[in-house]
Amino acid sequence: MADDLDSLFRQYHAELQRLAFRRVGDHDVAADVVQDAFLRYAGMACGERPVQAIENPRFFLWRIVVNLVADFGRGKVRRGIHDSIDAMADTLADGRPTPEQVAESRQRLARLRQALEELPPQCRAALLLNRLEGLTHAEVGRRLGISSSMVSKHIMRAVRHCARRLGWT
Repeated sequence: MADDLDSLFRQYHAELQRLAFRRVGDHDVAADVVQDAFLRYAGMACGERPVQAIENPRFFLWRIVVNLVADFGRGKVRRGIHDSIDAMADTLADGRPTPEQVAESRQRLARLRQALEELPPQCRAALLLNRLEGLTHAEVGRRLGISSSMVSKHIMRAVRHCARRLGWT
């Protein structure tokens, strides 16, 4: 599965990146959309319809990208309209977790830390710089001295590893 995904990534990444960019007009958002598309594709292996049964992976990836772009557009509109309602609801709700929720969160955090420690240093750094510090793939690549494509590969590898270790797949 991983070899197939890597092969598909190398084969279609640039094409999907162009498709996403044409629709969203932002290279960073397009990179995130394509990365999410490959993660969703990889997740199909655990679902009812295994990835091996997909007859046309290119079309399937295109469809995922188009759907994610549509979701992005709807989310952008929703955030603009409902941001103040969401902020007010967050202010009014008692957001304090129960003791059970605190204990469960600590256990999940410990498992995540362990999973992150198991990753190769550059793979872990790419994920943390992108997801925690909010750097784009290009910025992460410049900081680590690698290409944006390699950043995407590192992030995908890290996310797959952490998902497996946390039992999400």
